[in-house]
Amino acid sequence: MYVMTTATAPLPASTPAPVWARRAAHAIALCAVPSGLWRIAMASGVYVGYSDQVLRDVFDIPGWGVAYVVGLSVLTELAALFPLLLVSDRWRPLHPRVLTPLAWTASGVLVLVALWQLVVAFTVESQTYMSSGTAQTVWGLAFAPLFAIPALMTAVTWSYAKRHWARGQVQLLPRP
Repeated sequence: MYVMTTATAPLPASTPAPVWARRAAHAIALCAVPSGLWRIAMASGVYVGYSDQVLRDVFDIPGWGVAYVVGLSVLTELAALFPLLLVSDRWRPLHPRVLTPLAWTASGVLVLVALWQLVVAFTVESQTYMSSGTAQTVWGLAFAPLFAIPALMTAVTWSYAKRHWARGQVQLLPRP
């Protein structure tokens, strides 16, 4: 005999995510692709602006640096797929009371990481290893889309929290 409890009861159907939120969630996943491809090219031996000596000494490529760089690309793309959970109508692995604070935390971390990356990108040390010119331009174009992710993630999170708050499942903003 099956007994339904609050733990096993299905979640009521939620309001579908707005089209703009769905597009923003998909854009987040796409924003991570250029930098991932750039890293994979670097790990594969394609010239991306670093000398062979810098690749060996600083990035340990060839060597363990290849696994690190490819792994970082894979993890970045997997993390960029997280917002799709916030707009999915079919698959809900976490209850909105759990997913909403997790999404707000992710949004805050992304803002901090973006600010940190701006500091790193404009320091003298980070620019001394890469040759100037075309390679630096390609690097900038590959990593520039990452700076759109914090704003997009915050918008998608706001939409998700607002939809579930209207149904009484979560608070709109996390408590301090």
